[in-house]
Amino acid sequence: MALTISLLGAESTGKTTLSHAMAASLRAGGHRVAVVPEVLRAWCEREGRTPRPEEQLPIAQRQEQQVDDAAAQSDVVIADTSALMVAIYSGMLFPDGELLRFALERQRRYTATLVTGLDLPWVPDGLHREGPAVQAQVDADVRTALQQAGIAFRVVYGQGEERVRNALAPVLALLGEAVHPQRRWTWACDKCGDPECEHRLFTALRDAGR
Repeated sequence: MALTISLLGAESTGKTTLSHAMAASLRAGGHRVAVVPEVLRAWCEREGRTPRPEEQLPIAQRQEQQVDDAAAQSDVVIADTSALMVAIYSGMLFPDGELLRFALERQRRYTATLVTGLDLPWVPDGLHREGPAVQAQVDADVRTALQQAGIAFRVVYGQGEERVRNALAPVLALLGEAVHPQRRWTWACDKCGDPECEHRLFTALRDAGR
């Protein structure tokens, strides 16, 4: 059975770049890895608008169907977002209980959930991204939804290769492989809602390893 890894997080936190970097590293280790792209973004780019309420659930269902299809042919599936992100963005615009229920049910099925931290510079893209204030609210909404649903998650911080290593740590642990021959990463504050606290934690771990 494939490991399914969900990358969640606000806009401009590097999910897409991270998903492909993780996949490249795992493939180099001999694993069959599939990256499932964000269906919502592709939909918005194609249509040039935000989905209407009745269009949100089919988009979320399509996202998860692509994960299921990839899992049938891979050892590891990295989902560059999940139905939960569709529900989070929908919740900022429309009340939709059915969508959130579907998204949380699906999120519980992932082997691991990673949340990308807010330590990367915010970059506008002209379509999805509205500004750092909205970014912070989405980050808070993601964490709240996961915490209230009792879904464990790990927050990923760092720049460049450091961010990739931090994201790979729980995946390699699930695969029974070490991140570094001399050390495994220790994760803490899985459900902490204070990004500054988490960032200090990862900064300390990084500095200790130098």
